[in-house]
Amino acid sequence: MADAPGIHSDASSSTWDSDTASFPGYGEDAPLNLSGLTPAGLQAVTTRLLDKTFDAFAETAAAVKNCARPIRLTGRSRTFDRSEVSELRAALYKTYGPGEVALAEPVGTFSSDEAPLGVLYRPCGNRRADICPSCSRTYARDTFAMIDAGLSGGKTVSATVANNPLLFATLTAPSFGTHVHRHDKDGGRCRPRSRDKGARCPHGRPLSCMARHDDTDALVGAPFCPDCHDWTTAIVWQWWAPELWRRTTIELKRALAKRLDVPESRLKNVASVQFVKVAEYQTRGLVHFHALLRLDGDDGPGSPAPLDGIDLAQLLADTIAKVTFEAPPVDHTGVTRLLSWGKQVDIRVVRDSDRTDDPEAALTPGQVAGYLAKYASKDVASIRLEDTTRPHLARLTSTCHDIFETSDALYGGQDNPYELVKKWAHMLGFRGHFSTKSRHYSITLGQLRRARVRYQQLVTDARRNGESLEQISTADLEARLLGDEEETTLVIGEWAYQGTGWTNAGDEALALAAAARAREYDQWKAQTKNHNNR
Repeated sequence: MADAPGIHSDASSSTWDSDTASFPGYGEDAPLNLSGLTPAGLQAVTTRLLDKTFDAFAETAAAVKNCARPIRLTGRSRTFDRSEVSELRAALYKTYGPGEVALAEPVGTFSSDEAPLGVLYRPCGNRRADICPSCSRTYARDTFAMIDAGLSGGKTVSATVANNPLLFATLTAPSFGTHVHRHDKDGGRCRPRSRDKGARCPHGRPLSCMARHDDTDALVGAPFCPDCHDWTTAIVWQWWAPELWRRTTIELKRALAKRLDVPESRLKNVASVQFVKVAEYQTRGLVHFHALLRLDGDDGPGSPAPLDGIDLAQLLADTIAKVTFEAPPVDHTGVTRLLSWGKQVDIRVVRDSDRTDDPEAALTPGQVAGYLAKYASKDVASIRLEDTTRPHLARLTSTCHDIFETSDALYGGQDNPYELVKKWAHMLGFRGHFSTKSRHYSITLGQLRRARVRYQQLVTDARRNGESLEQISTADLEARLLGDEEETTLVIGEWAYQGTGWTNAGDEALALAAAARAREYDQWKAQTKNHNNR
């Protein structure tokens, strides 16, 4: 099908038109982009139209927000009044035992037979954009909300956090041999300079590269000399990168306690450092960490900090420079490796102390939040190529398997610290979470997911009772959605897994196209908002 007016084939390239009063992708003249629909998929769509199940599919797709790989379940659920359940719990356990469920009459029931397609579809919830564009966008939105709450307040976080010192830090991996080929965004040459003109490595390969690499060049990220590159240490570093970060946070707290002249055990009574970080793969196949670090005072998030951002930045820089970890050996040579962060460390003060960010500054908290949320939905697939393989990524993958074999022989299968490295070979040895935060940085993703469920329940109840949610103030609505009050109902489900994904290629193509259109709409809204704010 033809592209919609104003919408390009690339869903990410839709543009804002100042002469367009509404979203240019809306209307009868703007069909979904189904250019990738296969003949089998077209036949499946035609069949749904003929057997009149298309409306049922559309309702199901909307319910899972056009998830690419929804979970299919069969069974039922029953909803009970929690107060009645608590009153009967002791008597029921005596009669039926703790493994049986026999409760009062349910206040509501639902069966998969009642679902539009006769099967209950649930979103897959995958955070990876290459697996499910729709669910990854939900994850990215939640991540943005979680990060932004710790920057500006809101969602149960005090608005005074907007005044506290804030750093944006990037920590990278060291070099494990020679330089790697790179793509210059300005069209420059790869690495035209070396210390000695015409210098070569011990294996006879040049230490400079005069080529202009395209970003899709399979050579980008590869070492100049594969024989000089220490592949094993690169994977060992990647495997222990989460431990390096953990030690960095511990050491930073120690440095802060020393700077404030208080015992470490009493630091929480004076100050605390809260953080959120995400991992991003570089084209060389190794991760680097982007982190936001906020300094709070003695009374939790938003309380006045005892240091300014410049002092905190210096403490962090000193900490990063001295944090190390001695990794266990991977083979019978018994060689241990002293791991540390790379020399390319960037620490920027986003906010200094008792003021918000400077409007003239190149970096704002909102920009940082969006940047971190974007990378939270990516993984190693973001640096792979569609039509070919980057040789250095394949070499890193095989090195994971080699380390598993040698370490298994060394440790005899007992207490092997590298026992699971083979399992994480597809991630090039990185086993950490892609986004993590400290306990008191802001709200949790779990709270946001629970709020979404509660909101859907509020909407359902309002429709049933003929009420409107517009009567509820924003503050009251936020309190009801994010509060810690105990649920008044108990839902007990008896579900069986039937499968993952849509049952035909047509359904999947339609879901992906609809998700792309929703993404275009979100981008159009953002562009319109930015244009109107100028």
